[in-house]
Amino acid sequence: MSGVLEASDGRLNRRPFEALSFTEVVMMTPILSTEAFAALGAPNLVYVRPVSGAEILASVPSAQVQGFELSPDQTLYAVHRADGERLAVLTDRDSAVAAALAHELAPVSVH
Repeated sequence: MSGVLEASDGRLNRRPFEALSFTEVVMMTPILSTEAFAALGAPNLVYVRPVSGAEILASVPSAQVQGFELSPDQTLYAVHRADGERLAVLTDRDSAVAAALAHELAPVSVH
């Protein structure tokens, strides 16, 4: 049923989404576990976002970045699953999108 939301008290709200206020939508938005969020119906959806070299250097063990020329002020592009898990880091946005598409994923940009 399109436009039907379940309220926190278990009742169904049959008004179309457009008729809901922002407060109603926020109050009816469930807190999802990582697994539940990933299972929302778009398992192939990934997002691409810019990351700094400093962020990568701080979050990846040094053994994994040995042999790569990586400057802390360098801008890289990370591909993430919908639940936030980082899948890959590439040197430019086009390469990140191409890598996602090559693995039959649906990339979206995060600004």
